[in-house]
Amino acid sequence: MMRSRPAHLSRRAMLGHALGGMTTLGLSPLAALAQAENELLHYAPRARPPAGYPAAYATTVRAAEDEGSLIVHSTTDERAAAPLVADFRRLYPRVSVSYEDLGSTELYHRFIAENQLGREAADVLWSSAMDHMVALATAGHALAYDSPERAHLPAWAQWQGRLWATTYEPVVFAHHKPSLPEAEAPRSHAALAPWLAGQRDMAGSVVSYDIQKSGLGYFLATQDAAADGNTFWATAQALGASRPHLLLTTAAMVRQLSTGRARFGMNLLGAYTVAQAHDEPALGVVFPEDYTLVTSRVLLLNARAAHPNAARLWLDYLLSQRGQSVMASASRLYALREDARGETTGAALRKLLGARARPVALAPELAAPLANAAYRDFILRWRAAMGVRGPGPGRG
Repeated sequence: MMRSRPAHLSRRAMLGHALGGMTTLGLSPLAALAQAENELLHYAPRARPPAGYPAAYATTVRAAEDEGSLIVHSTTDERAAAPLVADFRRLYPRVSVSYEDLGSTELYHRFIAENQLGREAADVLWSSAMDHMVALATAGHALAYDSPERAHLPAWAQWQGRLWATTYEPVVFAHHKPSLPEAEAPRSHAALAPWLAGQRDMAGSVVSYDIQKSGLGYFLATQDAAADGNTFWATAQALGASRPHLLLTTAAMVRQLSTGRARFGMNLLGAYTVAQAHDEPALGVVFPEDYTLVTSRVLLLNARAAHPNAARLWLDYLLSQRGQSVMASASRLYALREDARGETTGAALRKLLGARARPVALAPELAAPLANAAYRDFILRWRAAMGVRGPGPGRG
């Protein structure tokens, strides 16, 4: 028997009515709310395919609605992702979204463990640690998919239909303006080692990634080493002498810098840093002048996804002009598409950076530094340069 939605009841009234019935059955308020929301999915209108999509896409939409759920594990902060999730739900109200933000290392190892144990893993992984995503895809964990949005992306932004770049994000330096004015802050990678060597009483006043515990930090370090090995290792030695505060996330570094507990930060994700600088007048941002790495949050559809069609809808939404414009405005992430509208677009960034932009292309070789011997050798050399003592390299 088909259910019909009572015309005289608002969604809030229906939700209250459903909650009342479920709590009398002994469910906790949170469990009752989740179950009530699922009940309301039966009354939500059916979605239509986006304009311009193939007619056959209606089958994908209907299948996703029948699945009814989507599980996303991501390194993107939940607050930044919230506008995207909300807009996706407006388009596809019959698909509930479970979104969890995790550190890059935790996301990677949790996914591997869940697969090895045969447990249900996320349908979608969305991570700024590009090397991790490449390693998973080349190991057979990625579902191949030919997105209708593919033609709107640069060639380097996808790999075999299994990996998809979604953003165009600079890697920046940052500083605490009151204690380190812009004119005194280093403005290039080449300037870092001499600047660090010339500072006094720097203990804890420089922040950067702990590359032994942060997957993203390790990825950025290997990219800098590939760009200019001599400069990178000289900087690591000078950084170690300054006794830096090594952290796991850009958000943690930004908090230290904006409050003045640190004066200078290296290799921060530009999207978060620029967004915070708008709200924190003490925070300064530097786009390195010799080269500026540009990375991307990479999306992978799980080859064993429990909700593969809902996962396809999420990917297509993030790559669409609509999703990219939400990304560049409400989420304040640097959108990849040329036709995205908003404050933080890749098009505007390309114009700002010019020839110094160094985008990291999706390719199998990105995973090479993760091989056991390569990882061990890099970490050991980094620890030696930094003067780190204690247990040897291990993956956090």
